[in-house]
Amino acid sequence: MTMPEIAPVETWLAVTREDGETVGYLEPLTDDYADVLPRNRLGHAVGEAQDYHAAEELVLERGLGELAEYWLLDGEGPELTVIELSPEGIVLRDAFLSKSLSPTKRVHVPWPDTATRLRRAPAR
Repeated sequence: MTMPEIAPVETWLAVTREDGETVGYLEPLTDDYADVLPRNRLGHAVGEAQDYHAAEELVLERGLGELAEYWLLDGEGPELTVIELSPEGIVLRDAFLSKSLSPTKRVHVPWPDTATRLRRAPAR
C-alpha cells in the first residue's frame, strides 16, 4: 500500500481555540476539503481521513498537551523537549539537561515533521 501524497502545507487549514492559539491543522484530501487528515502542531497525522467537522473536533480535543511530552529523534538518543515551534522548524533540547542552566545542544527538525522523525518517548 502506498501512502497518498501530502498536500502542500500552504493548503493546510489551521485549527484554533477560542483564544486564537493554533492547536493543529487539517490537511485537505479533496479539493473541497470535505475529507481531511487531522494533524497536530508538529505536523503528525493524529487520526484517519475523515470529514472536516469530525477532524476539527478531534484536533481541538487533543489540544497542545503533547508538546510538553518527551520525544525521541528517529526513535533513539536522549529524550528531547520542544523549546521552539514555528514554520522555520522545530527546535528541541535534551529534556533533562535543559532543566539545568548550562547550555545544551539544540536539535533542529524541519516543520512540519511529516516524516515523523520525532516519536513520543516511552512513559517512564
